[in-house]
Amino acid sequence: MLAAGAAAPAAAGSLPVAPFAQAAASTAGAPIRVVTMYKFDPPEVETIVQRAAAHAPVEIKICATREEFRQSLRDAEVVYGDIRGDELDYAPRLKWVQAGGAGVEGMDEKFRQSPITMTNYARTFAHGISETAIGMLLVLSRGIVKHYLPQFYLKKTNNPVGSPKSDHHVEMVGRTMGIVGMGGIGSMIARRAHHGLDMRVVGFDPKPMPKPEGVAELRDPSELMKWVPQFDVLVAAAPHTRQTERMFNETVFRAMKKSAYFLAMSRGMLVDDMALVKALKEGWIAGAGLDVFPKEPVPQGHPVFDCDNVIMSAHTSGWSPDRQVRLIDVFADNVRRYAAGQALMNIVDKQKGY
Repeated sequence: MLAAGAAAPAAAGSLPVAPFAQAAASTAGAPIRVVTMYKFDPPEVETIVQRAAAHAPVEIKICATREEFRQSLRDAEVVYGDIRGDELDYAPRLKWVQAGGAGVEGMDEKFRQSPITMTNYARTFAHGISETAIGMLLVLSRGIVKHYLPQFYLKKTNNPVGSPKSDHHVEMVGRTMGIVGMGGIGSMIARRAHHGLDMRVVGFDPKPMPKPEGVAELRDPSELMKWVPQFDVLVAAAPHTRQTERMFNETVFRAMKKSAYFLAMSRGMLVDDMALVKALKEGWIAGAGLDVFPKEPVPQGHPVFDCDNVIMSAHTSGWSPDRQVRLIDVFADNVRRYAAGQALMNIVDKQKGY
């Protein structure tokens, strides 16, 4: 077990809080036992344990193997990471699982049906992802991907393409962006697009909510196809569920403007990749920025590599040292809340999958 030392908490930012309290399960004076296979470093362990110290002692067991993890579940109240359905019988005291990411589509069905609370990292990665989305959009719209990077890297030249009046270079000011999924990623992209690029943003989400900052209109996803022909940029920022799988398909891409761009920033399984390739090669749309793909890493020889109007990253847009600070801060604060019997942040609706 790794125990506490002092560490200064980092600012996590504003995160949604569940509307009900999660009572701490530990008996008076007994430590809250957290079991994980995630390799927290010692300062991170200190931050987590110290944050809850005023309410209860915390012990974090970092397991090197799955077998060690399973054997350690006997006394666990909290698991950080995933737990398999066949491991639940080893965890009679388990009350809460903190997922290691924002998406929980890989949740075990037996765990889904259990009463154990699950939280995720919704909004924690949105800063880097939204910056990547805007960066991808700009290198597409300004012709850098299609016209200048190939010159620089392949021909070692740097000549202007088009004319001052041609559409080889496009401005986003005043254009309309549609974002499907107004959680952390979608909301942050909306803010940056509206305030940074003066774009008009239309958001889509099935949950009742106030309009997020920077969003001109908020609509139900059932209205999406009515709006698609109006968008200059269409963004996939929804979670992967049965309802969203392959929702960005040939029907959607054919309905888009020929001058429009598509950005995939949440989960690759939302996208029909072969329909997207067809749209890119045949000019149904102007280009695409992809941080996610249905199969990752993208298989060698996939036809998406033959498209000259695509910019890609390897599902890494949420990575950064700052992201890691937020990740530890969010978990540490939830451990404190659990120890104090307060509401946990970012509780997942396990039936809905987000």
